[in-house]
Amino acid sequence: MKLTRASEYALHALSYLAKQKPDQAVPSHIMAQAQGIPERFLLKVLKPLVSAGVLRSVKGPNGGYRLTRPATQVTVLDIVEASEGPIRGLAPSNGAENSAKLDAKLEEVCNEVAELVRERLGKLRISELGKK
Repeated sequence: MKLTRASEYALHALSYLAKQKPDQAVPSHIMAQAQGIPERFLLKVLKPLVSAGVLRSVKGPNGGYRLTRPATQVTVLDIVEASEGPIRGLAPSNGAENSAKLDAKLEEVCNEVAELVRERLGKLRISELGKK
């Protein structure tokens, strides 16, 4: 499995937020600076996390972003799927009749692997990311 840069930045940003006071909104420029992420790109990364209900955007002079639930309840799966969409197993198919059984078997295996990845990412909490 390979994470996109958007998922990587989202994981870094939310890992940073997990270490902040739960009710404290953190401005995007502070997160960007602390994590070495370009702020313009970070803002694009945070938007789907707000839409997915993982983050809350707070407007105003003391505004910024904060988690909608405790870091112990936010999984890496929540973040990755909010950033990239559902994790699915996709196998290439050449469409030839004589390879239909092979294509079906490959699709089955890829779906099983995707489910294992989803299961593992669903067990990992962002509160655990900074720990060794």
